[in-house]
This record gives sequence, C-alpha cells and structure tokens, in this order.
Amino acid sequence: MTEIGIVGAGAGAAAAAFVVDETAPDADVTVLEKSGGLCGRAATRRHDDLTYDYGANYLKSDDERVVELVTETLDDEGLVDAAEPVYTFDVDGEVSPGRDADEHKWSYRRGLTQVAKRLFGRTDATVHRRTRVETVRRVGERWELDDADGETWGPFDVLLMNPPAPQSAALLRDAEWESPVRESLVDAVGEVAYRSVWSAVLHYPFAVDVPYYALVNTDKEHPVGWISREECKAGHVPDGETLLVVQAAPDWSAERYDDDPAANVADLAEHAASIVGDERLADPAWTDHQGWRYALPENGVDRGPIDSAREDDLYLLGDWVAGEGRLHAAIANGLDTGERVVYGL
Repeated sequence: MTEIGIVGAGAGAAAAAFVVDETAPDADVTVLEKSGGLCGRAATRRHDDLTYDYGANYLKSDDERVVELVTETLDDEGLVDAAEPVYTFDVDGEVSPGRDADEHKWSYRRGLTQVAKRLFGRTDATVHRRTRVETVRRVGERWELDDADGETWGPFDVLLMNPPAPQSAALLRDAEWESPVRESLVDAVGEVAYRSVWSAVLHYPFAVDVPYYALVNTDKEHPVGWISREECKAGHVPDGETLLVVQAAPDWSAERYDDDPAANVADLAEHAASIVGDERLADPAWTDHQGWRYALPENGVDRGPIDSAREDDLYLLGDWVAGEGRLHAAIANGLDTGERVVYGL
C-alpha cells in the first residue's frame, strides 16, 4: 500500500485527496492540520442562528472542472448563490454600480468549509486536526514528519504540502533533506509575497436596504477593501437582520494587525457606516474578528523547482502555486496535483 502524507487541510489538499482516492484506492492518505478546522481561508463560523464566511467570500465559476465538481460530482444540496451584484467604491467612499464580473458567487447554507468537508468526506483519508507539523525529514526514499507534541508520522511514500508559501518555505528551509533542488525550491517558495487582511464581522438586528451583495474598493486607496452582506446567502442570516463582513485593505491590515481588536472593529464599523451611508452601522449589536497574516499571494511561484521536487515525491500545492489567491484556483490546483501524484505512482 502507498502511504501519502498531506500537510494542511485546505481546499487544495482536499481536492488532491479526492482525486487520489478516486483513482488510486489502494493509497492510504493521512492529513495533518494545525488548526481545528478545514478548508484554510475558506472558513466558516456560526453564532446562534448566524452562519458566516469570514475569510474567502465565495466560490466563483472560473474553472470548468471545479464547476462540474461542485454542481455535479459532489452533492449540491445546500449550495447557494448570492444573486445580488458587487458594486464598487472609491477612496472617498463613493459607491457606484458596475463590477459584477462573476457569474456565480457560491457558498453553502452551512458555509464554504463544506467544500473541504464534502471532498474529504468522499475519501478514506484520515484527518488529524490540531496537529502542527514542525519537522520534515527525508529518510531513504520516504518522508517522516514530527509534530509539535513530539509525535512522528509516516513514513510516507509521497508528501504533499498545502500551507501558505511562507509557512511551507520555513518547513523546507529546516527540513532534513538532501537534494540538488532543495536550495532553489526554498528560494522560490520564499519569494512568494503575501497580503495580510484583517476582518471584522458586524451583526445588526435590522435589515439594510441596498441593492448589492458586496462593495469592493477599486482604487486601492481606502482603508477598507471589501464589505459584503452575508444575508444574501440563503440560510446564513435570519430575515430582518444584517451581517457584514468588512475586510480592511492590505496596508491598513499590516499596520494594525496586532492592535487592540476592539479598536480595529470599531474603526471598521465606522468606515462601513460611512461607505454604506447608514449611521446605524457604526454601532453593531454583536461582532467578531479575524486576522489573516497570509491571506492573498501577491505573485506566483517559479514552477521549475516545484516541478523538480516531484522527483523526490514532494508536491507543493495551493492557490499560491496556481498564482491566484482565489478558492477556485486552490481547488483546481489540488485536482491537478492529485492527478500528478497518481501518475507518479
């Protein structure tokens, strides 16, 4: 039996595990995830009767394989589509209609984490949550992993790494692995820059009367980059209520990433009230927040070292490998990686 280890349980990892299980059923897949959740930045939380996607906003239909996977291969029960458009706003907070380029804005009634949950659920993969990998080691022609609690996992015939590029680079930099490609691989992965995003979640016991699902800042000059309404996703917010996800712009997020969360939330609520044009939004009834230090890759990666690493049965995957920080890109890259793994076997 072929033993496959996967570091990280993001959307790419889930898609790769799905392909491996479908086409190489004799392979045994073990996934080690540092957090308590699945699907990486496509994250969902629940509070009372509220469900909200507080990282990635939705899944767009920009890849035919991903569309077929979500709407046909997997169970599409609970799949929802935010029909309202995306408007824009500028540095002065002036709102304008006109940037609804995405044909579909999909989530699930239970949130975007369903993408990974449904993919893993169709496999025999074993997922170990709250298991932080700290050491990667090549032993002969196989791989071993040590976690933060001192437990060793493996050996694995094939290793897939799904963390964001900076975290993958750190693991590879300290890996016990001798290879001609190692130095160039570490350099290539380490050069992928990321934008941080700090998000506030704001709940109100009333509905706002606006014609859009979301607002996006197009001139990149405003402290806020994105505001979306979770009530536009069926099943997320009770009727007559509003739940805003307000994502700060990268510069604001980097400067205030470690500041007092309450002050950050209050500032973003004030901005949201000003942009939407409803002063009541400055005083939310309930709030949540999350900082994403490695939210969106700024650039792609040199694929030469990534491809060469496959000679040692090492595969790196994720949206940063695809070169686009979007959920559909991560899934598509996971499908490609799964196919390459099976071909290598």
